Amino acid sequence: MAAKAQVLGKQKKADLDAALFGEPFHESLVHETARADLAARRKGTASTLGRGEVSMTGAKAWRQKGTGRARVGALSSPTRRGGGVAFGPKPRRHTVKVNRKARRRALRSALSVHAERGTLAVLEADAFSAPATKQAADSLAKWESRGPTLVILGAEETDAQKSFRNLPRVGVLPASAVAVADVVGAGSLVISEPALEVLRDRAGEVERKSSVVSRQSSEAKDEEGSD
Repeated sequence: MAAKAQVLGKQKKADLDAALFGEPFHESLVHETARADLAARRKGTASTLGRGEVSMTGAKAWRQKGTGRARVGALSSPTRRGGGVAFGPKPRRHTVKVNRKARRRALRSALSVHAERGTLAVLEADAFSAPATKQAADSLAKWESRGPTLVILGAEETDAQKSFRNLPRVGVLPASAVAVADVVGAGSLVISEPALEVLRDRAGEVERKSSVVSRQSSEAKDEEGSD
């Protein structure tokens, strides 16, 4: 049986694609992909100065013997005030590789959870002909969405973007940039019809059988031509 989702602002439901919203929940896979998404957003620009990089005099603090105190080395030592930092952070990349198939399956799994829980609504393509924040707020209130709400739109839906972006606890993202961490962190999802097509392309299964069959048929034709 195909899953259904509420059409935002109307008293009807829309059928959801079973290939996109019928994936079982894979907890470990979703966790791995969400952590990779959050790690990729880190700038990694934290930097500290080591003992060889601090601006410090090279003169000896006091003479080696005769003062009654312990001998002293470089003043840039991390154990002294104003010295360098030991094992401090340096600029680095925090990205973690996740296989394409795994990332697609994790996205389908996260979307399917919202479809199963009933926290997903579909926004029609012609719902906004002009920016209307009040209309967007009324439609969410009528649907009784759980916050925070994530609205996923197509690239050309500027009117809908302007209508939702100023609402409290509502985030707006293009379908081409939405990640598993965004879907998991949202209490409710609103996906427009054009965005569904983009998500279907991003999270769909990679069809390899057709390419294999076409390659085998072309090889067979080549062999027949050579004979």
